[in-house]
Order: sequence, then C-alpha cells, then structure tokens
Amino acid sequence: MYPGKRLLDLAVALPLVVLTAPLLALGAVLVARQNGGAWLFRQQRPGLGGRLFGLYKLQTMTSAHDPATGQLLPDAQRLPPVGGWLRATSLDELPQLWNIVRGDMSLVGPRPLLPQYLPLYSPAQARRHLVRPGLTGWAQVNGRNAIGWEEKFALDAWYVDHESLGLDLRILWRTAGRVLGRRGIAAAGEATMPPFRGSAPPKDGTSR
Repeated sequence: MYPGKRLLDLAVALPLVVLTAPLLALGAVLVARQNGGAWLFRQQRPGLGGRLFGLYKLQTMTSAHDPATGQLLPDAQRLPPVGGWLRATSLDELPQLWNIVRGDMSLVGPRPLLPQYLPLYSPAQARRHLVRPGLTGWAQVNGRNAIGWEEKFALDAWYVDHESLGLDLRILWRTAGRVLGRRGIAAAGEATMPPFRGSAPPKDGTSR
C-alpha cells in the first residue's frame, strides 16, 4: 500500500457516506418491499491476507427456494427488476462505503470474492490478497463480469504489482464511466457471474 492510500480512502468515503445517504435510503426501501422487510445483505469475504470480514450490500436477490429440493433458485430467478436495477446502477454497493471507513476495504483493489474460492486459487491468483479488496478495481474497469475468471485474476495480479496513487485515480475516473454506461454487469447468459471452480493446470507443468 502506497503512503496516503488510507487517507485517500477516508477523504472520499466519509463525504460519500453523507452524500449518498438519500440514495441508500431509497434503495433500502425498495429492496425491503421486495424482500418482505429484509434490506441489508451481509456475507463473509476474504480481505487483506485472506482474513475474513463482513461485507455489506443491499439485498438485491430474494431468498426464493425450490420447493422440491429446498435449494436456492438460480440467481436469474432470484433477481427481480428492482434488484437488477440496483445492480446495474451499482447502488447495491453503497453499504460498502462503511467497509472502507472501517478499514476492511479500500476504494480501489481486487473485488472481495467468496471464501470458498480461497483453496482454488493458484499461487499467482492468491496474490490478490496482498492488498485490501476494493469497491472498484482494475478488473472492474477492464470488463467487470463480462470477462472470464482467468483474465480477471490476471488483471488483479497486475494491479497488485502496479498499485499507486496515479493508477487509483485513473481507476476511479474510469469507474464513473463504467457505472454510467452500465457496462460489464453480467457474464454472457448469466445474471451475475458463474462460480469459480479453479484453474486447469498449465500443460507444461509449471505453476501459475
């Protein structure tokens, strides 16, 4: 982490907590009506060094289950129009400003993923946990969910090696365009992104 990164996080996140409070309140009301009162989604995610923390989001998906199996329905069937709109505008991510204020996350860094992916990472992919996870990141402004896992992890590793104030400011600027353009919200044929199931070992036997 470069000197001043934590200061940048607080200088941007604290005013945004205040400025976006009306939007967060609107989003909370919309998803509460959709989900029978539930509006805040909290889930454990690995952060710096792979340590788990509670990540916050607006609960855009319902908890609808398959009555035959008792399992959650696929994402596409649990994402109603309101939730889809909140995801498309990235308003569902606003509660993560509190994660930044708390020090769990930074404005910029690899996105925090699911803890069950940890044992699936190659050594190169696991390097994404050498920095704090971010609200946005290099992979998000270079395709977001429209790119595959391998490319996404390669972009995360590139960011770890090139982290700087200038790069972070560039990513924040490009994030605004991505959000306004609503680009890369989901992978082709998916409501969000297919789960990561690990990388195939390279044919030459070398480690990734």
